[in-house]
Amino acid sequence: MAEFDQQWLPIVDSIVASHADEPGALLPILHSVQKRLGYIPAEAVERIALGLNLSRAEVHGVISFYHYFRQHPPGQHIVQVCRAEACQAVQGEATEAHARTCLGIDFHGTSSDGKFSLEAVYCLGNCAAGPSVMIDDRLYGRVTPARFDELMNEWRARK
Repeated sequence: MAEFDQQWLPIVDSIVASHADEPGALLPILHSVQKRLGYIPAEAVERIALGLNLSRAEVHGVISFYHYFRQHPPGQHIVQVCRAEACQAVQGEATEAHARTCLGIDFHGTSSDGKFSLEAVYCLGNCAAGPSVMIDDRLYGRVTPARFDELMNEWRARK
């Protein structure tokens, strides 16, 4: 996804207006903005704060607290590596370390080719088949470092 485009401001304003009167509107707004734009751009924070009568710091605080929210454009594919205890108990740390090395990035980063963004998650609900990885909306279990390489090769080949 491209960097922030000023034409997206009406989209952000529309999302804010559609939720502004709801109790606890901030999280639904942030989810909607990220769903529409792929991330929550810094330029949107001021619009959200203004629409909800919050400070920019309050909005930014929520964005930075939840690992789910991205503050930069994501790669073409989102790779989520489970870091929950069940996955860690079955060598998840090796898969996690390998994913960072293989992609050449840390969590919340995007590979230099723009293909992959790497995210840490704290349960994919696949505990019996850990370590687990989700790529976009596809869940994979028992992902060893070698299996991770196979998956990356498959996903790199996709158009």
